[in-house]
Amino acid sequence: MNSLANQIAVVTGAGRGIGRAIALKFASEGADVVCVSRTRENSEKVAAEVAALGRRAWPVAVDVADPVAVAAAGDQIIEQTQKVDILVNNAGVTRDGLLMRMSDADWDTVLNTNLRGAFAFTRAFTRVFVRQRSGRIINIASVIGLMGNAGQANYAASKAGLIGFTKSVARELASRGITVNALAPGFIETDMTSGLGEELRAGILKQIPLGAFGQADDIAAAALFLASPQARYITGQVLAVDGGMTM
Repeated sequence: MNSLANQIAVVTGAGRGIGRAIALKFASEGADVVCVSRTRENSEKVAAEVAALGRRAWPVAVDVADPVAVAAAGDQIIEQTQKVDILVNNAGVTRDGLLMRMSDADWDTVLNTNLRGAFAFTRAFTRVFVRQRSGRIINIASVIGLMGNAGQANYAASKAGLIGFTKSVARELASRGITVNALAPGFIETDMTSGLGEELRAGILKQIPLGAFGQADDIAAAALFLASPQARYITGQVLAVDGGMTM
């Protein structure tokens, strides 16, 4: 179908899981993809998979929590690609623990990666989007940012903050034809959820009306819709892809 033909997408956290699925989904629909990951190994691996689909790919290794490094990476990306049409802020980490035992380092690591990283990458490309008078920004939040979760105060705060960030930036950029939306995945089968014990998994499944964990491709399909021409009139919204967990 090639709904993203001639588009250039930047996907952070593209090295695995949801980010990798989005990068490959976009490539399958005709987009060239900048594959951003913390490590060179992961960024190059996914870039090779994108290239195998017949699309151009650029591997970029950067820690999204470092705003100076992100600014430099943004300049590098623009120099190489000449334009950016889609930005997916997906990079994220967890450092779970009860509030009374949570260290400053665990709080800062999660907030700096999940929230400041999205801010830094969005800022890096905003002038390009404004100059083009077009662009799609998709932030990967979480149902935890909508409902909270014991032992994840830092993660919930970062994702709730990302939702507020999404709505504010959507208002700032709407007049230039730029849409900004968030996806709120539920429990998705990724490396991040693979360590859950069987008892915990069973408890979570009871909270999901569809009775199953989601797949990374479920999130990639939703991201594709928000990046596609069919979503041109949608901005400032949060789409929960969670099997009905937050209905």
